[in-house]
Amino acid sequence: MRDVRRGLVLVGLCVVMGWTGCGGKQAEIKEDRLSVGRVQGEVNVGMSAAQVAELLGSPNIVTTDDRRREVWIYDKVSTDRVDTASSSYAGLIILGTNSSDRSSSQRQRTLTIIKYDEEKKVRDFAYNSTQF
Repeated sequence: MRDVRRGLVLVGLCVVMGWTGCGGKQAEIKEDRLSVGRVQGEVNVGMSAAQVAELLGSPNIVTTDDRRREVWIYDKVSTDRVDTASSSYAGLIILGTNSSDRSSSQRQRTLTIIKYDEEKKVRDFAYNSTQF
């Protein structure tokens, strides 16, 4: 009799765990230093290259113009947010599971170009951001 009760308790726990399933979960990718808002608000003409590197990090591409002045290009494609929800359950009489998954994501591309003068001070900058 005691073994039957333990068995029923074990089955009951399995059913409850199955009903609660794997509730919705949300994974967010942390925003790094490069954003259009940061470029708009904090990058200024006359800043040194060291200040820009401290603010935005290292650029993806470094090139020069026709007068051998540096141009830094930050080209980033990122996933801002991923939502995933899934659920599952098990029946007491019919042993089995049923599950469903949903997910969605947003992607963003940010392109920032910083142009320096001969003294490695910002002389011009441009930025663009698109979502898809």
